Amino acid sequence: MRESTKPGEDVIYNGARDNASGVAAVLAIGRAMKALPLAPRRTILFAAVAGEEQGLLGSAYLAAHPPVPIGLLAANINIDELGIWGRTRDMIMIGKGKSTLDTVVEAIAAAQGGRHIVADQNPDKGYFYRSDQFNLAKRGVPAAYLESGIEVVGKPAGWGAAQHAKYEETDYHQPSDELRPDWDFTGAVEDTQLLFYLGVKVAEGKNMPSWNPGDEFEGARKQAMAQSR
Repeated sequence: MRESTKPGEDVIYNGARDNASGVAAVLAIGRAMKALPLAPRRTILFAAVAGEEQGLLGSAYLAAHPPVPIGLLAANINIDELGIWGRTRDMIMIGKGKSTLDTVVEAIAAAQGGRHIVADQNPDKGYFYRSDQFNLAKRGVPAAYLESGIEVVGKPAGWGAAQHAKYEETDYHQPSDELRPDWDFTGAVEDTQLLFYLGVKVAEGKNMPSWNPGDEFEGARKQAMAQSR
């Protein structure tokens, strides 16, 4: 929070969407994983890291002090914030095209009634390098960073993109990022289910995900896996 300059001014940065909604998804997925009748073949680790806005400090510490050798981490699924405007026909994948996780995510989305995955809508803002998966990616761990889509079911073309833009302009990193009665969590539920299935698929997969040939993090992955043998 910041110091108030006006009587009664709201100065608490609640972060209801960014990123309490993401934390809620992590907790829900953790409960669902625990409830599986048969544990996946790979252990699933959950981490809630702090200090992202101060330079990705929490994830930097995690990447420097992983609970297992870094080359044994199959993938990093980063959950930041969920959609609040309803179900979408798409989901945005920051860093789409960088790893074999693309095909896994796309298959799960297609199974959700024919949804599809689109690339970062604002690549000029460098979101892949500004969120917590970046520190693990630098050490070689393939990353899936997914955001809510913009093709909102039942809304005209462009409506979803306009809501995203409005949120960033008025509520992002502001005290106004608060829970509101008009938020529609149906899309958030569907996205959380996709993230849950992604975790299960990676944990059950015969082969670990990899960066695509020529990707900037491919060399770090090969080095990490060689050191973990």
